[in-house]
Amino acid sequence: MEDIREAPEAVREWERISAHSHVVGLGLDGLKARPVAGGMVGQIEAREAAGIIVDMVRKGKFAGRAILLAGPPGTGKTALATAIAKELGRDVPFVPVAASEIYSAEIKKTEFLTQALRKAIGVRIHEMRRIYEGEVKELSVKEEPHPYNPYSKVPTGATIKLATADASQKLTMDQSFAISLIRQGVETGDIVQIDADSGRIAKVGKSKEAAEKEKLDLSTVQAVEVPSGPVLKHKEFVYTLTLHNLDVAQSRAGISMFSLFFGGEDRKEISNETRRGVDEAVRSWVEEGRAEILPGVVFIDECSMLDVETFSFLGRAMEQELAPIIIFATNRGITIVRGTDLKSPHGMPLDLLDRMLIISTKSYSREEILEILKIRAKAEKVELPKEALEYLADIGEATSLRYAVQLLAPASNIAEAEGSKRVKKEHIERVKQLFADIKRSVAYLQEYEAKMLK
Repeated sequence: MEDIREAPEAVREWERISAHSHVVGLGLDGLKARPVAGGMVGQIEAREAAGIIVDMVRKGKFAGRAILLAGPPGTGKTALATAIAKELGRDVPFVPVAASEIYSAEIKKTEFLTQALRKAIGVRIHEMRRIYEGEVKELSVKEEPHPYNPYSKVPTGATIKLATADASQKLTMDQSFAISLIRQGVETGDIVQIDADSGRIAKVGKSKEAAEKEKLDLSTVQAVEVPSGPVLKHKEFVYTLTLHNLDVAQSRAGISMFSLFFGGEDRKEISNETRRGVDEAVRSWVEEGRAEILPGVVFIDECSMLDVETFSFLGRAMEQELAPIIIFATNRGITIVRGTDLKSPHGMPLDLLDRMLIISTKSYSREEILEILKIRAKAEKVELPKEALEYLADIGEATSLRYAVQLLAPASNIAEAEGSKRVKKEHIERVKQLFADIKRSVAYLQEYEAKMLK
């Protein structure tokens, strides 16, 4: 059983920001895209096309199909895939995969792909559990240097204070709870449910008081009332697993279907008999009303690196009864299909392309780059005056949006070292000088080509 204890110590807030943590949806009014909404900027036609896809999925009209996002680098393909998953629902699984990951020496390609597909099919389960529930008032994650990489840290435990309208309680948690808190993106002001027996953590939403205090957009944030009564209570606990979670648990000797959380190593290969048993069990839970199926999203980036055998397997997988939405993304034009001598658009077989809905993304304008930088600066808690923001937008237009976004964090670091609460233009000029963009890097290579190793 997971280790969770009450604790009296003071704590501090844990902050975690990912590349697309600001994306909360497609930003649509019906099927029409707003210029800036849901963390998305521009790409009006692409977002409206994605909105139609979401509507088709909800109505059960998207079986046996896939989506291809095609466009230049840095045009929001991953953000668009993330937004589709967010639109489908809070618990809908989203599994991002780089095509290069498929070519692993540990397991076969078909096994890797099967696991990825089953990770993207959720099972929402309803159970009566003993849980801690309340608003997160304080949160601290204890970290230690990674045993194999001293430049990175890993969470080793956590302390959290939960409060209801009538009571409050501090808890200390072990590493598995800390990892779950980080994965869920839990922060102060969130309403959470913690299963004391299994270790499952569910983020219900943001408290209304915290949402108003932080001036959050209530159209994109789920604001809920702070629960009443004691922090520890017995109630129906609703949580989402994936078919892969169930496969792994079933393949371990002596572990029940519901003992699925954190700890132990996964087997590299899972038998077809195990998966058939899991499918039958899930089907019976659904028929009994104890569970419901949530088809999710598998996002395969760099899909031009896949070979013809992989494309054939995925084409067959699209036709299965339990199949997630498969979204491919590529920035390649006409190129060779790996494993053949044939050239094809995007490096994909024509028969598979013919079964896809293709969404094109376009390069951002300067105004759109400016809006994206505003959103990213807010997400990363970086204060930018107008002059610095305009200068950063100029850099993004001249080089790339990705390069401009990447300058935010080091510029903030320099500003902090100088005792400034705001990132000024000179801070951005400094990090631009220190970190080269692709064009400057290529120019440097060409200048010193004779001295480079070949």
